[in-house]
Amino acid sequence: MACPLVSCRVRAVPPGKPAARAFVNRLKERTIDRDAPITVKALQTQLKAITKWGRSAPADPSNITAPTLIANGDNDRMVPSVLSEDLHRRIPGSELIIFPDSGHGGIFQFHDKFAPSAVQFLDL
Repeated sequence: MACPLVSCRVRAVPPGKPAARAFVNRLKERTIDRDAPITVKALQTQLKAITKWGRSAPADPSNITAPTLIANGDNDRMVPSVLSEDLHRRIPGSELIIFPDSGHGGIFQFHDKFAPSAVQFLDL
């Protein structure tokens, strides 16, 4: 059986799958200060919030003046990359990174590419 984290957050094509497995293995390496498992009630609350957010009128992000880095996978099932592209267009001066062959967890699948990009962005 596939790991739910992997199946919902990654694209099931090479090199996405090996990167996803590597991410899950990195998670297992951490043995202290781990998050508690999510409860059913917490999951239900989160799903209600996502549904409510998805049905609400979009906010106008054009007044954001802080430097903004937007990162997404090219096959994100939770937040399709077309929405990230739209957000990028609507936030003046924002930067956008779309990771190929990845899903919602693209920054974790390809941490080796994301981390240097984030550091460079933060060093502006």
